[in-house]
Amino acid sequence: MEKEVNFGKLLHGGDYNPEQWLDYPEILEQDLAYFKKARINEVSLGMFSWAFLEPEEGVFRLEWLKEVIDRLYENEIVVMLSTPTAARPRWMTEKYPEVLRVNAARERNLYGERHNHCYTSPVYREKTRIINTKLAEMFKDHPGVIAWHISNEYGGECHCPLCQEAFRGWVKKKYGTLERLNRAWNTGFWSHTYQSFDQVESPSPKGDSSLHGLNLDWKRFVTDQTADFVKWEIKALRDAGAEQPSTINMMYNFTGLNYYKFADVIDFVSWDNYPTWHKEAETVTAMDTGMQHDIMRSIQKKPFYLMESCPSATNWQSVSKLKKPGMLQAASLQAVAHGSDSVLYFQMRQSRGASEKFHGAVIDHYGVSDTRVFREVAKVGVALEKLQEVNGSQNPAEAAVIYDVENRWAVEDAAGPRNAGVFYKETVEKPYQAFRKLGINVDLIDETRSLDGYRVVAAPMVYLLREGWTEKVRNFVKNGGIFLLTYWSGIVDETDLCYLGGTPHDLMDVMGFRSMEIDGLYDGEWNEGIPEPENPLHLERAYRCSHLCELVQPSTAEVLMTYGKDFYDGMPAMTRNVYGKGKAYAVCADFEQGLYDEVCRKLAEEAGVERIVEEVPEGVEVTMRKQKDGTRYVFVQNFSRETVEVKLPIERYPVWQGTYDGTIGSWKTIVLKGR
Repeated sequence: MEKEVNFGKLLHGGDYNPEQWLDYPEILEQDLAYFKKARINEVSLGMFSWAFLEPEEGVFRLEWLKEVIDRLYENEIVVMLSTPTAARPRWMTEKYPEVLRVNAARERNLYGERHNHCYTSPVYREKTRIINTKLAEMFKDHPGVIAWHISNEYGGECHCPLCQEAFRGWVKKKYGTLERLNRAWNTGFWSHTYQSFDQVESPSPKGDSSLHGLNLDWKRFVTDQTADFVKWEIKALRDAGAEQPSTINMMYNFTGLNYYKFADVIDFVSWDNYPTWHKEAETVTAMDTGMQHDIMRSIQKKPFYLMESCPSATNWQSVSKLKKPGMLQAASLQAVAHGSDSVLYFQMRQSRGASEKFHGAVIDHYGVSDTRVFREVAKVGVALEKLQEVNGSQNPAEAAVIYDVENRWAVEDAAGPRNAGVFYKETVEKPYQAFRKLGINVDLIDETRSLDGYRVVAAPMVYLLREGWTEKVRNFVKNGGIFLLTYWSGIVDETDLCYLGGTPHDLMDVMGFRSMEIDGLYDGEWNEGIPEPENPLHLERAYRCSHLCELVQPSTAEVLMTYGKDFYDGMPAMTRNVYGKGKAYAVCADFEQGLYDEVCRKLAEEAGVERIVEEVPEGVEVTMRKQKDGTRYVFVQNFSRETVEVKLPIERYPVWQGTYDGTIGSWKTIVLKGR
């Protein structure tokens, strides 16, 4: 959607469940005082309140919700109002069991949990439309309701007869004829040929799971059906006159849905962030979290909203570790640095019972504001107030890394050279981290997005080629772009059929080589890349590689590194090819991070990518946001446990927030401001 979303301020707040406290009006009033003390200016309401809003079929009780929203608004706290469809009331499943999901083994679930409902069910869709309409009619003009939070953490799939019929219709619409379907899914394998579209079924552990084209299309169908349900929810609101912008809250590293396909469905992107701080070095967790922020920002290339984070410890991870003092603010400001216009928590007040009673909250069971966690939250609130003018600014990027969910589905289902650890995500992380260590912004885009505007693009393990992508690569390189491709790329088409005639398909002339074989290495086995003398990148040291080693035959490509051992000793391990005005580089094996750090630094320099901070110490992140008037906000954050020296360009970008004496303290943030 093209709607410009800007709430006029950085939001600070989160999920609030007053329906759990309706018998305690004094607590609700006390919460208002605590919220103001912590600089809370937003809460999200209603995501699990259907049983309170419609306790019996057709009996609606929304007055309590209006009273809460009125009181919040009187205290200058706005609301993102959720549709309650993430968890259906018990009466619904007793009367309409068809709304419950069926698993892949074709067993219908019992009532319970959340997201245990079928997006295809006409009954569930009608009940959703009714409750959403009621909410919209009451709150469409309420000045305190700024947005619609559609359901909660969409995910999962249903294999019921209704979904099977919908899937058959989806398949028939896509392929048109059985001949095209059988060819696309290569059903001649093991005599799985379809004679009728009525024979099409979703993958099942009790049935078919070996047709990779079927597996891919089922995942696409699940995404499309979920997106269609989101549209259904939003349409009910719009039909009732509610025009506030809408969002869904996405999740970390979630592959059950292709989130990029929701870019045109919702008005703004939001997501829930729960890193395992202090499990690994904080610098490692920060880099991983930053990548997820950048994925979310790249979906619409606009500011996103951090919809949930934990102010202390979760209760659902294997170990629920407390955030050490200062970590909450560092993590919160990292989200803002990467493009978030909010810092929101789950939960505002800790629940008394059930599965999240020990999940961290702004206000815990003690119920008073003199806790360490509350003080940490209040500090974040103060910091956000000082950063208000950052709201609405963008994160322009001259570097991009290709991260494609459909490609990931295919790679991880490929049954290829490594089935225990193909490491797609880790392969994407390597060039991303290398660029980020330079202090430059990075977009993470899928194959459907344009490459225009980037100076350097890294494409890790692009196994599956989406329609039109190779043409974008050709034009990008031909017009002067710097392109980096890795091993195991250009192997299959969109239905997972292997290309004939050589790989990387349609890019052999751009890359200047043909892939011949790929070697899967056992765990613990390794090879190495040895630089060629006088290579144009001036590589001088050897780097280890593991997991996968691709063997290529150069045509026009220049060899930069060769393998150091095994029967392919001396064969190319890294190449460069001039194509048009640009250059195409290839990394032929799963090399250690150090190679990417060196290569990506040199490619960024070659491409002329701007670096605001010339030397970024290990563990320090530099991220830039930019307003329409050209004002830049340079966030410098130290995620290491030691104070480090860093030379900042304070002549051009004076210190705006934080203190700087030539060093930056552990888990501290400095914000520079200039043009």
